[in-house]
Amino acid sequence: MKTIMMLFQIVGSLGLFLFGIKLLSEGLQKTAGDKMKAVLNLMTKNRFVSILTGMLITVIIQSSSATTVMVVSFVNAGLMGLTQAIGVILGANIGTTFTGWLVALLGFKVDITVLALISIAFAGPLMFSKKAQHRDIADVLLGFGILFLGLNFMSHSIPDITGNVDTLAFLSAINNDTLWVNILCIIIGTLITMVVQSSSAAMAMTLTMAYNGWLGVSAAAAMILGSNIGTTITAYLASIGTSTTAKRAAWAHIIFNVFGSLISLILFHPLLTFVNWITPGNIFALSGTALSSQLPLFLAMFHTVFNVINTIIFFPFVSQYAKLIKRLVPAKAEYDEGTYHFKYIGGIFIDSPEIYMLAIRDEIKKMANLACNMLTRYRGMFNNPNANMESDVQAMKKDEEYADQMQEQLSDFCVHLLQDSQTPTNASSLNCLIRVMDELESVTDSCFNLTMLSQRRFAQGWVFDEETDKDLKTYQQIVQDFLDYVRDRMDKTLTKAEMQMANEYEEQINSYRNRLSQAVQERLSGGKADVRVELLLLEKIRHLEHIGDYCTNIAEAYHQAVKHTPMLQKHTEMSVSNL
Repeated sequence: MKTIMMLFQIVGSLGLFLFGIKLLSEGLQKTAGDKMKAVLNLMTKNRFVSILTGMLITVIIQSSSATTVMVVSFVNAGLMGLTQAIGVILGANIGTTFTGWLVALLGFKVDITVLALISIAFAGPLMFSKKAQHRDIADVLLGFGILFLGLNFMSHSIPDITGNVDTLAFLSAINNDTLWVNILCIIIGTLITMVVQSSSAAMAMTLTMAYNGWLGVSAAAAMILGSNIGTTITAYLASIGTSTTAKRAAWAHIIFNVFGSLISLILFHPLLTFVNWITPGNIFALSGTALSSQLPLFLAMFHTVFNVINTIIFFPFVSQYAKLIKRLVPAKAEYDEGTYHFKYIGGIFIDSPEIYMLAIRDEIKKMANLACNMLTRYRGMFNNPNANMESDVQAMKKDEEYADQMQEQLSDFCVHLLQDSQTPTNASSLNCLIRVMDELESVTDSCFNLTMLSQRRFAQGWVFDEETDKDLKTYQQIVQDFLDYVRDRMDKTLTKAEMQMANEYEEQINSYRNRLSQAVQERLSGGKADVRVELLLLEKIRHLEHIGDYCTNIAEAYHQAVKHTPMLQKHTEMSVSNL
């Protein structure tokens, strides 16, 4: 009965520790979301910056699992290449060692219950603040407090057996420094990390068992190697059902950690000797309580040295490693050609809407490019009776259907984020993006309708008079310029001056609409015009005016979102235009 109660205490303490990590990670993602996006923009610079980025983000959000899932999601969305992803993954493995140092230096050296209660005390009043930013900070402080409490309960629920000779004799079987025992400990560490899906939690458990005399130097170090393998399961699960490139990123993480652990196992004793040399004291000369109290610091150093050396070995060969991964995970057709798929990737430690805003904005920019290209294609066939109209119409129909799929899937995704969003900033930004997608989809509808009108015109052999033809070309050019103008400003805030320019475009379009419509009415009143031609011309004028209206609505959506949401300016300035 006593053993069962102890088991429940250990599991409960671990659950408390995991809950603390989750709260801490989510709070930090919300408070530092914009800063993370700014750092993400640096990842295309070079491999060294990519590694530093991975380290920084992992330290900020306190979860290598969240970082790697984030990497897989950005690769899947096309915001990051495989080479940059590998660099970030290398850095994330170094960044995750921060938790081990936190546990080793604070978990067993000071009374962390006091730290936990102080952190929770500061979090209490902030939890009831009307400001979302204060509530996010409360999550961070509360996460720290619960994390420390979980660690404290864990250290007390695992009994100290350093003074119990009989128990130590029983455990000597797994503390023997042999190859097979070390492999067994690696497997145990891997399985524990897979179950809890957190290398930080597995590291805390290993340090706690070592501190209480359950594990020796070799066994504990081998379990740490196993935790590095087990942490790859989260990214792998996130990559299921995603693009080939996203799967490659997940496999790059798996192979890197497994290969590094195998190399460390082969050079296990030299590595332990090196870590002992750079760590204060001689761990091999200690025993009993002295060994247990010094072991957490030694293991934190071992974890860091292992990941740093592993990164140094891989660093010069990142490009070659990316090519190897591409060969191991070949590309294949995942969806029917011409269909759109936007895959939502989530994870146990990655529930913050902020990190997905970048991907959504990039997809909307692609949608705007599609609309601009459709209007350009229509203008190319406007006065070209020799064009292959059937082929052009089919191509425009595919593009219009593709835009429909983009609008439907991205809007559904934004609605999903709105349901999770806790801040007015997110709600305002997401509602703005939903409106923009709806307007862009309407632009593509009008472009397709204009194409159908041209097909009917050429099929009937209808022609416009020279003046009308000239005015229509100018009218279409203004509409094209307006659409391009709005498209080019989707990755930054729309200032008051730029909004004024958008209104001027709208006025020009209305002026030409009135001029062309008046000319149609005059010709119809004269009784000499072909009614069918004039009605078709009015339809063209109407659709072109609608595109201008849609562009104005897009400009107003961005302008009003910025006016009511100051944070959007930072959000959009750190968009994907440089990726």
